[in-house]
Amino acid sequence: MDERAKTLLKTLIERYIAEGQPVGSRTLSKYSGLDLSPATIRNVMSDLEEMGFIASPHTSAGRIPTPRGYRLFVDTMLTAQPLDGALNLAELTGKIRGQLHGQQLGPQRMITSAAHTLSNLSQFAGVVMTPRRAQAFRQVEFMRLSDKRILLIIVTPEGDVQNRIIQTELPYSPSQLVEAANFINSHFAGMSFDNVRDHLRGELQALRMDMSQLMQAAVEAGSNAMAEGEDDHVFISGERKLLEVEDLSSSMEKLRRLFDVFEHKTGLLKLLDVSSHAQGVQIFIGGESKLVPLEDMAVITAPYEVDGQIVGTLGVIGPTRMAYERVIPIVDITARLLSSALSQN
Repeated sequence: MDERAKTLLKTLIERYIAEGQPVGSRTLSKYSGLDLSPATIRNVMSDLEEMGFIASPHTSAGRIPTPRGYRLFVDTMLTAQPLDGALNLAELTGKIRGQLHGQQLGPQRMITSAAHTLSNLSQFAGVVMTPRRAQAFRQVEFMRLSDKRILLIIVTPEGDVQNRIIQTELPYSPSQLVEAANFINSHFAGMSFDNVRDHLRGELQALRMDMSQLMQAAVEAGSNAMAEGEDDHVFISGERKLLEVEDLSSSMEKLRRLFDVFEHKTGLLKLLDVSSHAQGVQIFIGGESKLVPLEDMAVITAPYEVDGQIVGTLGVIGPTRMAYERVIPIVDITARLLSSALSQN
């Protein structure tokens, strides 16, 4: 693609993002700064359409960007500019820092505040994948409820407590339950229940049959307790703002799929998990990335850290027709400041 075609494609995408209408040759002639005849512009547009960067809606003589066109635009043509002059970079940083550091917030409140900040500044939906709960346990206790009903109490390294009721085939005395808990705590504290299961395969032969059954039941219950609620690791703010975006809600089918995205969260979890393995800002464009559940949706993400270790991902969910040069700095700065706030906390 020559420079003339790149300039026209960049101008077309910028005008479409700004106005939301298919862009014709007259608009491109006015805004591109190129001294080209309408016929020449139409020829270039035809070439760009053939290459898959733009498309022509049936109802208009103008063109709109395709996912491939957006990808080329964000990868090679974008100049990041914070918020159209409403806030410069320093003011944007100060505003986000104030949201995250302004009060004595705990880690969970900081994460919630980060999602709200992303949504408020972008006017789309803000999303944060929270740090996954520790799968290890610090200690366990057993409490006898009846002959064959036992309460398993799990304490995580952070001090969180999980309770699960175990139905057993055999009755256990309080002294036997203390013996079992002491055995698990002395041999396996600090491990995950999956690791305990692997270690127990070798240990069970040395245990009495009655204790072996209790250990196996405890490991299964503990593993299920720690794995529960994985979908709760995604916090979303501002979903309703996307209902006002015509590109995402112009039909019942689009609305249904939009609600599915936020109700089930599985697709978002996968996308955010992939983002956590990359450095810096990532841009996922629907129709181009199979990770994005809607063709007209784009997700801009960045990982955040605690003490130099990546623990989660945050981002903005919006339409493909978004002002990327505004949203990218919002996501980037929020990730950096959340990392700083969590590390200090």
